[in-house]
Amino acid sequence: MTDTPVVLVNGPRQCGKTTLVRSLLPKERPYFTLDDDTTLASAKADPVGFMRQIDTAILDEVQRAPELLRAIKGAVDNDRRPGRFLLTGSANILALPTVSESLAGRMEVVTLLPLGQAEILREKSNFVDRAFSGELKAPSNIIVGPALVERALTGGYPEMIARTDPRRRSAWAREYIRAIVERDVSEIADVERLDQMPQLLRALAHHSGKLLNFAQLAGQIGLDDKTARRYIGIFENLFLVRRIEPWFRNPLKRLVKTPKLFFLDSGLLAALTGLSQDRIAKDRSVLGALLETFVANEILRLTTWSDARPTIHHYRDKDQDEVDIILEDESGDIIGLEVKAAATVTAQDFKGLRKVSAATGGAFKAGWVLYDGDKILPFGEKLAAVPLSCLWSN
Repeated sequence: MTDTPVVLVNGPRQCGKTTLVRSLLPKERPYFTLDDDTTLASAKADPVGFMRQIDTAILDEVQRAPELLRAIKGAVDNDRRPGRFLLTGSANILALPTVSESLAGRMEVVTLLPLGQAEILREKSNFVDRAFSGELKAPSNIIVGPALVERALTGGYPEMIARTDPRRRSAWAREYIRAIVERDVSEIADVERLDQMPQLLRALAHHSGKLLNFAQLAGQIGLDDKTARRYIGIFENLFLVRRIEPWFRNPLKRLVKTPKLFFLDSGLLAALTGLSQDRIAKDRSVLGALLETFVANEILRLTTWSDARPTIHHYRDKDQDEVDIILEDESGDIIGLEVKAAATVTAQDFKGLRKVSAATGGAFKAGWVLYDGDKILPFGEKLAAVPLSCLWSN
């Protein structure tokens, strides 16, 4: 805000955007929320007139009146003082078809996701930067076993964290999802089969951490492939799910070039799939997808404050060898991360990591199997079993 006229804090509903922006600025800064029906009606009826009365302001939930962006552009072009407008949005407004002006060169977008474990524990984790620099430290905040499962079941939404009763967490999550599907979906897109959206979201929940097969998903709930793709795109714009694109290099042959899909919060995923401590204790096989989603979300959050700012991918080939997460920085350096929902690690768990290492040579900085343990154990050059707790330890 010290050098840019407009700042947009983008992210899912209830992740803390309003709390954050209102705590950052003096209370005398005018605040308008488009969740208020009268304010929304005014902004939609006369966006230029609405903005003409405002010198500086916080504008909350701006995706509800995308017409305002053109008026904001006009206001900024007449007066380019930095920090004039602080916006929040619960949808990726730059991807919405109704937005005709991008505010390019005038706006910085900051994505705020639900809380990461380092934030919850008030640690300053720099796991991603340490990985690229080759510095690996034993974890200071060790969370293993049932305590780790509980973290994954809770996720990062402040309301979920505040509720200690798992049933109350699930009740909040179900109501949260219902409100988004019934209100937010229809606000950002013209959806012919709104009644199918909850079914699609539940189907996606059972595919978190898996390759995204649009035709298979569509067939499960009676949609055509094209409609399923569009609806999944809507869920992405509402920060419910995210696609992770495949990673490949020329020396690697016979690759599977299909994206993976992840829920953007493991707590919401657990609520939609009915996971609990008791169910996981009886059947550990259901933990894998939840834990991989939990770890992918942790990495996504960590990359947003990493100096390396790597891109996130996955790797799989036709031999079914895979690496859950590939991080690649701007210089082409590679980190491979495999997630294992167990306290034991074997040499076989490094098969995909070794393939990526052999193909990338000096660009391969580390290949780690993240596991439910408390010790860093070497498995060869640049390869190690690493406690999941390293993700949130300083």
